Amino acid sequence: MRIAAGRIVPLGYGKYARSERIVGMEPIEDARGPGRRTRVWVEGMAEPLVASRSEAAILADMVEGVEDAGRGEAQRRLLVDLLETLDGLDPVLRRIVRDQARWDLDRLEARIRSALGLDAGG
Repeated sequence: MRIAAGRIVPLGYGKYARSERIVGMEPIEDARGPGRRTRVWVEGMAEPLVASRSEAAILADMVEGVEDAGRGEAQRRLLVDLLETLDGLDPVLRRIVRDQARWDLDRLEARIRSALGLDAGG
């Protein structure tokens, strides 16, 4: 596991912090039970923030695990599969889908290409 840079971590009570700026956490157990609130120290702030979330939940939002990388690759493969399927659709079928289901497959294809970092030509 490693800290996912640039990730905005919700702390609760309408507070957020960037993942790489969180430098420490301490569970608050006074009269609330374990794991319900957390003191969160954020770089550049003199006092800790009080979060309504447990340190485990905050940490889970801060880190990037092996499963995140695998999930990203699986999502990329899915987009490639969709793009290949869209490329092979008959123009008549595209028109039927657009007219009957109101899905603009050309626009969807362009968005997939953009998400994959491909130019409009492939």
